[in-house]
Amino acid sequence: MTDLTGTTDPATELGGDSTADNTAAAIDRAACERLDAADPLRAFHDDFIVPADTIYLDGNSLGARPKGAAERAREVIEDEWGEGLIRSWNTAGWFELPGMLGDKVSGLIGGGAGSTVVTDTTSINLFKAASAALRIQAEDAPDRRVILTQRENFPSDIYMLQGLAEQLDDGFEVRLVDDAEVTAGFPTSMTDEVALVVLTHVNYRTGRLFDMRSTTQAIHDGGALAIWDLCHSAGALPIDLAGHGADMAVGCTYKFLNGGPGSPAFVWVSEALQNRFAQPLSGWWSHAKPFEMSPDYAPADGIRRFLTGTQGIVSMSVAEVGLDVAARADLGAVREKSLALSDLFIDLVETRLAHHPVEIVTPREHAHRGSQVSIAHEEGFAIMSALIDRGIIGDYREPSILRFGLTPLYLGFADVWDTVEALRDILDNRLWDTPEYKVRGAVT
Repeated sequence: MTDLTGTTDPATELGGDSTADNTAAAIDRAACERLDAADPLRAFHDDFIVPADTIYLDGNSLGARPKGAAERAREVIEDEWGEGLIRSWNTAGWFELPGMLGDKVSGLIGGGAGSTVVTDTTSINLFKAASAALRIQAEDAPDRRVILTQRENFPSDIYMLQGLAEQLDDGFEVRLVDDAEVTAGFPTSMTDEVALVVLTHVNYRTGRLFDMRSTTQAIHDGGALAIWDLCHSAGALPIDLAGHGADMAVGCTYKFLNGGPGSPAFVWVSEALQNRFAQPLSGWWSHAKPFEMSPDYAPADGIRRFLTGTQGIVSMSVAEVGLDVAARADLGAVREKSLALSDLFIDLVETRLAHHPVEIVTPREHAHRGSQVSIAHEEGFAIMSALIDRGIIGDYREPSILRFGLTPLYLGFADVWDTVEALRDILDNRLWDTPEYKVRGAVT
């Protein structure tokens, strides 16, 4: 396990090394409580509102509410909008919010100042970025007509790329590749037809993390451009977009950045490509002089040209609260605790649930693991429903995957212990096997 405190190794605290055989008899809740007491990130728990008697393991889908979010929304609605009215575009800095928040995101993803804007949704930003990348390639490598993306990419990313290829109607096509092909550096799929590769940094279903540096280099060596989707990694682990040579990136603010449901997304573009970007959704906010109201479009210089239309100020202002909490945390310490939590989770599943047909699908290797643990069971949906009914909230993804997002700022080691113990009880006693736990709502 990972050393969280600099003085106490969780592997030692929990019974030796991190192998299941050595830890099986020694891990107990008291040991987990001692780790929580020594956790250098422990104080961040008080920055969030989590309902009593709830263990929240779905921050990889929707982060918990930061304290101050409701107050910030009230301030925007009652004071800035209610009293300032339209004046607040200037007096409250509304017009500058996309770039100002973009710089805060950029500090978390290794992007550099002036390289990111917070705006729109991840899907819309991906459409803009992919369109721009293909326009750039049309100038540099006009015969390339293939877009590669992971077969296990989040479906919306695939759909947007397919829709873009259909609209271009110039021989463009989307090809899907397996995760093993990506990890190996595209030995068969990177042909001289490939213009663009769009990859999710962390697989949303399995939690597999891809090496950004080597993968981006393989893409560039093949003559293509690289766009990374950071939805499941931004705020959960250190990222160095500029240092690793990425071309563009998109991501959301409502998962590990705790911006609220449907909070605005972000788009990052390398400095070398910003002014080569051709905006496919050329709205007035990306105009060089929007308030001249010219009938002719002239793009702004730099990252502002990635904006489209008027921004959602309330949701954007609330998202800033979560970004400010994330900015205070040491991402190295966040990553260290994340790995320790997931090590513990995996060890407990392997030992305490060994007599059940569960399969851990998240990689054991730290270098290939994001901030979640996913396990497979043929009755995964019903099991997760039973777990949620106890106030332990994860989520379910097809096929048969129970996902547990590990958000180090408000989760502890005792939470992991309690979760696996609840799973053991549910499985041992087949408590999932009731009709009520098999009824699916609109969202699973």
